[in-house]
Amino acid sequence: MTSDTLSTASPSSASAPSSAQAQTQTPRPATRRVVDATTRMLHWLMALSFTAAYITADGERWRLVHVTLGYTLAGLVVARLLWGVFGPRQVRMSVLWRKLQGLPAWLKSLAAVRSPSALQATWRPGQNLLMALAVALILALVAPLTLSGYAVWDEWGGEWLEEVHEFFGNTLLFVVLAHIGLIALLSALRRKNQALPMLTGRVQGPGPDLAKHNHRALAALVLACVLGFWAWQWNNAPVQPAGASWSENHDDDDD
Repeated sequence: MTSDTLSTASPSSASAPSSAQAQTQTPRPATRRVVDATTRMLHWLMALSFTAAYITADGERWRLVHVTLGYTLAGLVVARLLWGVFGPRQVRMSVLWRKLQGLPAWLKSLAAVRSPSALQATWRPGQNLLMALAVALILALVAPLTLSGYAVWDEWGGEWLEEVHEFFGNTLLFVVLAHIGLIALLSALRRKNQALPMLTGRVQGPGPDLAKHNHRALAALVLACVLGFWAWQWNNAPVQPAGASWSENHDDDDD
């Protein structure tokens, strides 16, 4: 009786571990790292700073927050440019510049298109060129936006200077929205989320990592610097009396 029971139970008891082992041994889809953590941290901090700065642009109540975010955006762009000079090869500004150099030739080929098939063949290489152009415009527009904002904060000019600052802010917003729209369009055309690598740093598919190192420590340092600057601005903010505006406090500090 006992031996029959053991012989009957042994196949089922043996199959349970084997099925669990088969589940644990199921290979995960192959992925490779294409964007390092530092680049992603700079990207999302810049996006957050500009979005929040644009939202707080109107109204005296949030003016100091707006100024702080503007300085943060400028500092992050400088950090991104330095990262593009001294960072790994795939994030270099020279890579962006080489892409932009192909833009005139692509525009000429686009003007010469005469058939839908030729348009499709010409459009594919132009996708990366347009993405590179949007990134370059975003980086370039931050400088006049920040300088005009600093001049407005120090009251170097009249209303015309505020209009200049507003113009660059709206222009940068337009480029950012165009950049987001292009990502959405490419995601639909390629049937793949083109924004996901900037979140996870990885794409599906076999092959070597384009970003050899993740640079997590440097990404954490960038975040710590931004948070430290925000804390410093908060602790050194002038006390605003009831009914007073930041501009009045700023005038008092200058006096």
